[in-house]
Amino acid sequence: MLNLNVNIDSNSGFCFGVEFAIEIAEDILKEEEKLYCLGDIVHNNMEVKRLKKMGLVIIDNSELKKIKNAKVLIRAHGEPPATYAMGIKNNLTLIDASCPVVLKLQNRIKKSYDKDEIIYIYGQHGHPEIKGLKGQTKENAVVFQELDELDLTKIPKEITLYTQTTKSKDKYYKIIKKFQEEGITVNAHDTLCRQVSNRDTQLKEFSKEFDKIVFVSGTKSSNGNVLYNVCKSNNENSYFISSPDEIKKDWFKKNENIGVCGATSTPMWLMENVKEKIITI
Repeated sequence: MLNLNVNIDSNSGFCFGVEFAIEIAEDILKEEEKLYCLGDIVHNNMEVKRLKKMGLVIIDNSELKKIKNAKVLIRAHGEPPATYAMGIKNNLTLIDASCPVVLKLQNRIKKSYDKDEIIYIYGQHGHPEIKGLKGQTKENAVVFQELDELDLTKIPKEITLYTQTTKSKDKYYKIIKKFQEEGITVNAHDTLCRQVSNRDTQLKEFSKEFDKIVFVSGTKSSNGNVLYNVCKSNNENSYFISSPDEIKKDWFKKNENIGVCGATSTPMWLMENVKEKIITI
């Protein structure tokens, strides 16, 4: 054995939005054998697998259209208005576990759209939260992941800018500055979730305290990719894994101090399993 000292970041683990959605699902599944969920309840395959064993059935929008007279969970990422309309049409009981931060953002975007503002959203293409946000604008908002996707010379001289709640705070403010440098008037809304964005600072310090960092996250997690890059930028010996099986012995040397951390979609039980696996190397 390598006699590794392993510590888990106490600030890692589910954000309150994800935790709330999972608690609702668990409570229902204690009483009922099956519960539909529109999309993965959390971007972590290990946690989804655990809940599937309890009776959670993951469906997509095409399957939703075929389901009638049933309960369907709306996950923390939120949904566009069309989903609620489908729920009414098919006599579905929608259990809305949308994160309050996301719901507030949806409402703000809807108000901007109703005032005929030109809306741009910084976010990940195809992300479920983005689908819900863009739906508030009848699909008219411009979504971009990188500035080089946009021809800055053709952007209107005044825009309203929002951001997906889990994106990088530093990058968002660099984007605002770049727009302004191009002579664009930006009505910018800081709609980042502070429980998520504050982890940037926390992980910068955490990652510097250890010889190696093992970051645990599902590959679909936007927040996971952002936070892993924070770790990697501050400790080049950082490794991204989704399960304990991906850990490699040759990453470590005898008597090293190892830090384990994760995304807001990473369950604490999974990080505990990762710790146990590292200790036994």
